[in-house]
Amino acid sequence: MLSTGALRAHLLAARLAGPVATTREASLRSYRLFAARDPRVTLGLTPERGWDEPDLLRLMADKCGVSDDPAHVAGTDVIDPERTLAGLDAFAARLSCAAVRRAPVLFGTGHPHRLLGFYAELADAMSAAGCPVLTPAQGRCIDITTRFGVRTHRLDYVRGVAMVREPGVQAPGGVTGVHTHSPLPVRVALEAVAEGDGSLPELVVGDHGWVCGAGQLGIEAIGLADTDDPALFVGEAEGRVRVAVPLDDAVRSDHYRPLTRYVLNRACLSQ
Repeated sequence: MLSTGALRAHLLAARLAGPVATTREASLRSYRLFAARDPRVTLGLTPERGWDEPDLLRLMADKCGVSDDPAHVAGTDVIDPERTLAGLDAFAARLSCAAVRRAPVLFGTGHPHRLLGFYAELADAMSAAGCPVLTPAQGRCIDITTRFGVRTHRLDYVRGVAMVREPGVQAPGGVTGVHTHSPLPVRVALEAVAEGDGSLPELVVGDHGWVCGAGQLGIEAIGLADTDDPALFVGEAEGRVRVAVPLDDAVRSDHYRPLTRYVLNRACLSQ
């Protein structure tokens, strides 16, 4: 079993926590956009209260460990590894509860190139524990607004994890999905379940719009979030996201493997 100390050392060495690659400028820009209710950063969440930039900076300092000094406007951002560890423990606890109930679970990611393996291992373990891992609306087309305008994407699943691909991409089992913050994929997936005979997920696991979009609809959601993703932490503060784990969500995919082992051990799901 990977010890807490060993994982803490890995978080720092891989820059999943401690000084991370996300810049202070990027984080502050996201806080400004969130305060303005820009959908690019609200990720499907409709905040219940007004969050101005100072509020968000204080929240992110509390949730992630970033500097709460508004005069600190440049350089790299920082995530407190102790907050990451606490978040992973809470994340594992929710997986364990779902596994005990054999609850239906939906996995989805807007970071397929980085996080597919992390979620796929969890999906395998939850399936082995008797949880239905849902794959609704596979192949459904979704129009998503991007910086290049509205583009049509296709919802696909790899090892039980949802992602969106560009039209015409044919790579079964491949990690060719696109990076997206949109909540539309989870909405389409949930609508497909509601229209059919299957059960809605009792837990949604993922990041970006997958977590915020599900939480906004009242479904328990847990996920990973970087310092420039304030929506998940606002959702957690307001009670619509159950767990938001602070960490850098864009390091090399193999750096997340120790986190998978740690979570599965904590959740008593190791095979």
